[in-house]
Amino acid sequence: MSTDFFESDATGSAAVLAGSRSVSDSQPDRLRASTDRSGFAAASLPDGVVYARSVVDVVETMRLATAHRVPIVTRGTGTGLATGASASAGEVVLDVSQMNRILRIDPVEQLAVVEPGVLNAELNVAAAMHGLFYAPDPASTAICSIGGNIATNAGGMRCAKYGVTRESVLSLRVVLADGRELVTGRETIKGVTGYDLNAVMIGSDGTLGIVVQATLRLRPIPVEIATVAAFFPDVAAAAQAASAVIAARVQPSVLEIMDGATLAAVDAAAGTDYRARGGAYLVAQTDGYGASLELDVLVKAIAPFATSYEIAVDAAHADRLIAARRDAIPALELLARVSIGDIGVPRSRLAEAAAGLEEISGRTGVQIFTVAHAADGNLHPMIVVGREESVTEGAAKVALGEMFQLASRLGGTLTGEHGVGLLKRDWLEQELGETSLELQKAIKAVFDPLGILNPGEAI
Repeated sequence: MSTDFFESDATGSAAVLAGSRSVSDSQPDRLRASTDRSGFAAASLPDGVVYARSVVDVVETMRLATAHRVPIVTRGTGTGLATGASASAGEVVLDVSQMNRILRIDPVEQLAVVEPGVLNAELNVAAAMHGLFYAPDPASTAICSIGGNIATNAGGMRCAKYGVTRESVLSLRVVLADGRELVTGRETIKGVTGYDLNAVMIGSDGTLGIVVQATLRLRPIPVEIATVAAFFPDVAAAAQAASAVIAARVQPSVLEIMDGATLAAVDAAAGTDYRARGGAYLVAQTDGYGASLELDVLVKAIAPFATSYEIAVDAAHADRLIAARRDAIPALELLARVSIGDIGVPRSRLAEAAAGLEEISGRTGVQIFTVAHAADGNLHPMIVVGREESVTEGAAKVALGEMFQLASRLGGTLTGEHGVGLLKRDWLEQELGETSLELQKAIKAVFDPLGILNPGEAI
C-alpha cells in the first residue's frame, strides 16, 4: 500500500488515502460497506473503502487516518447484527476480509494462529484435519469472519458448553488508532501478568483497536455426539423444558429453541413440515465419552413437556435436525427485512421472556420471531418488517425498546453476543449505569484519544 496521498475525485475524507490502489470510492463498494445484516439502512454512504491485505496496510492506513483525523470503521465480512460495522458520510471503511490466511495450526498445543478475515467454518475445516475444532459457532459460521466474532464476542450454538469467543482467544495482535502495534494475551492457557487487555479487546466492536492476528484455542473433536429434537405446544413449554435440562445438572453442548412462527418460515424455505408437528422446537446435543448417557438424562428432563421427540440415529440425521435451527435466519431474510434481537435473561426466566415477547408483538403489531440459545438464556427475538420499512423508527423501534425493557425487568441484558453497535445505544446507560459508562468512555479515550475508531458505536 502506498503512503502517498493527493487530491482526487474521491469523496470527502477518502481523498487522503487515494494514493493506494487498495482504496475505492466507487458507489457499489461504498454501498456494500455502509451496513451489515442488522436490517439497518444507512442514511448516507461512507467516503470510501480501504482493502487491507496485510498488517502493513492496516498500520499505514491508521497512521494516515490519525494524521488527517479520518474516522475509520473496520469491517470483515459484514455479517454483524448490531450495525457495528456500519459507516456513513465522513467515514472510511477499512475492510480486512482479504486478510484471510490461517498462519499456523499447532496440534500439540491445540491452537491456531489466524488473520481476521478467516471464516469461522474454514478454520474448522482446517482444524478437523488434526482432530480438533474451534468451539464458537455462530449461526452464520459459513460466512462470518474470526475478526468479527472477536469484535462482538460472538457465541453460537455450542456456547452451551464451550462458552463464547472470549473463552477461545488466547492472544491478539492489534493495530491501535495511531498505527502502533499491541500484543495482548499469550499462547499459554494461563497467564495473569498485568491487566487483561485481551479480554478488553474482545467484544469492543472495533472501538479500541483493529485485530490483525488472533491465537485461538482449539479443542479435540468429541468421540461421540448424541442429538435429540423435540416438539412442544408452544415456546413457553419448550423454555420450561430447557430449564428442566439445566436443573437436571446435565451439560449439553447444544440446547436451542425455535418458536412456531420461525418453524413455519423454515418450512417455507426448506420444504420441511416442522410447524405441523408443534408450536415450538428444541434441539439438543451432548458430546464426549458420556454423550449417550447424558442424552438419556436430558430426554427424561424434556419428555414431560414435549408432544413428541426423535433421537438422531446417525450423523446425517443429526445434521438435518440441527439444520432447522441454522436455517432460521436465512429463512426469515427471504420474507422481508429482518432485525435480529439479542437479549439475555437468567435461564430460569426463559419462559417469562418468551411470553413477554409474544405480548409485545401482539400489542405493537410488530412481527417477532424467536429463537434462543436456551442453555445460557440468550434469546434472539427477530423483528420482520417490509422491505422498504425501517427497523430503527416507528413501531419496530418501539418493539425493540420494549424487548430491552423486558430483559431488564427479568434481570437480563440488552445484548448477549451481537454487541451494541449503533442499534442499541439508546438503552446503554440504563443497563450500565452512569459510573460504568464514564469509565468505559475513559478507557476508549486511552486507546483512541482522537475518537476515530468506529466513532459513535458501542459506547
